[in-house]
Amino acid sequence: MNSFARITILLFFTTILVVGCKSKIPDINTKPNVLLLYMDDLRPELGCYGKNQIHSPNIDALAAKGIQFNNAYCNVPVCGASRASMLTSMLPTKERFLDFDSFVQKETPNAVSLPMLFKNNGYTTVSDGKVYHHLDDRMGDWDILWRPYAFDKNDTGLAPTDYWQSLWKDYQVPKNRVEYKSTNTGPAYENANVNDSVYIDGLTTNKVIRDLKKLKKSGKPFFLAAGFISPHLPFNSPQKYSVLYDRATIKQPYNNYIPKNAPKISISNWPEMRAYSNIPKQGQVSDATAIDLIHGYYATVSYVDALIGSIMKTVEELNLDKNTIVVLVSDHGYNLQEHTQWAKFTNYNTSTQVPLIIYNPKATHNGTKTNALTELVDIYPTLAELCGLKLPENQIEGKSLVPILKNPSLKGKDHILIKKGNGFTIKTADYSYTEFINAEDNGFIANMLYDHQIDKDENNNVVNDSKYREAVIQLKKILYTEYKINVEGSK
Repeated sequence: MNSFARITILLFFTTILVVGCKSKIPDINTKPNVLLLYMDDLRPELGCYGKNQIHSPNIDALAAKGIQFNNAYCNVPVCGASRASMLTSMLPTKERFLDFDSFVQKETPNAVSLPMLFKNNGYTTVSDGKVYHHLDDRMGDWDILWRPYAFDKNDTGLAPTDYWQSLWKDYQVPKNRVEYKSTNTGPAYENANVNDSVYIDGLTTNKVIRDLKKLKKSGKPFFLAAGFISPHLPFNSPQKYSVLYDRATIKQPYNNYIPKNAPKISISNWPEMRAYSNIPKQGQVSDATAIDLIHGYYATVSYVDALIGSIMKTVEELNLDKNTIVVLVSDHGYNLQEHTQWAKFTNYNTSTQVPLIIYNPKATHNGTKTNALTELVDIYPTLAELCGLKLPENQIEGKSLVPILKNPSLKGKDHILIKKGNGFTIKTADYSYTEFINAEDNGFIANMLYDHQIDKDENNNVVNDSKYREAVIQLKKILYTEYKINVEGSK
């Protein structure tokens, strides 16, 4: 055999060896991307959830592409605590994830957060807008961390998180801007004649679109969280979204009354709403103001829906929709005068039920809805399983929703836990049982039971009705056995 022949044979087998080795190396580009559309205060007030008065065509289109969860619930109906719980898949306890001021890095310093799990597995992690409640919580989880204005140079000497805190209400009407600057407050709603890109959520959307284009070029898998303020107070949106609604057709809720037999402790005084300058410090708002508030909420929903439409259009134009899992979810629900209450901060269904839509391009049951009972701590293990990532040990309290994505007819969980202050709720498919417990000695204060089979709006507390005696016993048993440490604490 001459030297040329030997070289040819050597090159042939070398090529086979190289190709064979490459076939065993996982292609990082085959890993699915994740786009988390994280809403603030968005209850299932959307067209796809049967709310025909709402103009939400883009979220409706996402629901039609993915799987819509009709019985998804937060674990804490307050921003900071809910986000900390969801992003760690750890339930609230007597001592953990209590209110808006919850910090993951302080309360669960050893937790592997959801973005950190992805970062540790080779993903580029991006936080655009409000993801963690606090800008300076777990900053190392992200390769890119951004909020409108926060990292701009300022002449006040404020750190980014404090500068953001001084600007996030983002009024655009001149007189409201003056009031905000001088008093740190303003009206609970405005509709300025501005373009979509002017308000904070518009700025966030433009940043998300820019990042999607860069991430597409990078070739690396990404976990991109887009955190929107809307429809959080103040209900600010461009004027064109307000005119989508005929004010004369907007109605106050039919159950604008305290539920029958409801314990007094269950009714919030909605201090968040009262912090705005056109809201009375005591008593109910006028009927006219109530309509203005509901109108303002609807307009902000339509505004953020349009922004999501722009993002999803970009995803499709970049051909990322073939390999990007999209999750749309809210941190908790919201009260729009049901049971006399505004905002969140209660154990009632309006505060705790959330929209949840998951689009997995590789799923076989897209375009369907499920009534499976789910909770926000389930999102972490779901995304980990879909992306083939190993979960951290002794941390995850949620359960993957992948079986439900494969079979939407599954019933989901038997029960979930919701905690607000000293109110602990066990939610099942049929009931919502809440017990209010003294934080000092774990003593009983009051309780309530709502039969969601016939009273999903929770207008009649039947906890003392003999017909429900066995249900109360069973639900109370679940609370004090399966969630004993959550109720009583670890001390």
